[in-house]
Amino acid sequence: MVRPAIGIALALLVAYGLFRAYPLLSGPALTIDSPAPYTTIEGGSVTISGTARRTETLMLNSAVLLIDENGHFSTTLTLPPGDAILSLTARDRFGRSVHDMRTVHVP
Repeated sequence: MVRPAIGIALALLVAYGLFRAYPLLSGPALTIDSPAPYTTIEGGSVTISGTARRTETLMLNSAVLLIDENGHFSTTLTLPPGDAILSLTARDRFGRSVHDMRTVHVP
């Protein structure tokens, strides 16, 4: 009777440990809410916003973006006429990174 109880207790401890370690094992996540891919921006002013989870640093075209305590970010850029590629890279404290790009057109 004692062995099954110990086995169940150990299984619960392992399951709890995996649940708590999930953010460390899964790496960073990046979601871009705005702009949509291949968007035409009238006037050249574009707001880049989204969410970065499990992230230590967030870069937009090699410039650091600030992230609030909930992982949200937002910045506004003024772009010249033509096509622009917005490259976002989120990196966690272990050096793992995730990358996303958006292409916008300014007439």
